[in-house]
Amino acid sequence: MTAETQPGQMLDPTLAVGPQLMRILRGAIVSNALQPGVRISEAEIGQRYGVSRQPVREVFIKLAEEGLLEVRPQRGTFVRKINVNAVLDARFVREAIEADVAKACAANATPELVRDLRAQLAAQRALGGGDPAGFVELDDLFHRTLAEGAGRPNAWNVIDGMKSQLDRVRRLTTATLPFDHLLTQHTAIVDAVEAGDAAAAEAAMRGHLQMILSDLAAIRAACPQHFEPQADQA
Repeated sequence: MTAETQPGQMLDPTLAVGPQLMRILRGAIVSNALQPGVRISEAEIGQRYGVSRQPVREVFIKLAEEGLLEVRPQRGTFVRKINVNAVLDARFVREAIEADVAKACAANATPELVRDLRAQLAAQRALGGGDPAGFVELDDLFHRTLAEGAGRPNAWNVIDGMKSQLDRVRRLTTATLPFDHLLTQHTAIVDAVEAGDAAAAEAAMRGHLQMILSDLAAIRAACPQHFEPQADQA
């Protein structure tokens, strides 16, 4: 792991080490600050953050379970390339959950929820294409707010815990995100929720989350070094 690719955040000594390391390393991989194929070591990470190897090892195990790290016997631990099947599986599960979330919001929309969502749309519109990473954060907030509005906050926790591969793909395209199109889709979801139209809310959410299906091939072609080879390319 070179100096250019090392995560730059430091640990808060008043908080538990493991969750902080998990957040920092997971974020570095998802954002592509740690590039696919980069080798990282427990000793180096432990030295950098002033901790023993045990919590680092535990974080490495969790990241490997998420498909973000790969342990190669006798060779070391490497940032894993993006697995397309994992991306498609995560998208499938996310659509199934969030389509029901959107329906539930439309069936029980409160004025407070609608005001909050409208304010978020305004924030997204104001940010526009000037801050792609910031827009991604606002997008996550939007979807989390819908889950909370549906009375299913843990639904977002489930999604957030399994969408790391989706996020890696999304981060590859932050410079070319179709902000206007995404905002239009978000607005359609909020309009349906406010109108109490569960069917329209579900359809709008499904269309929104299916967009990656048409974009994935182009992203793979533009950034082949980030992806594992598929069976038809092996």
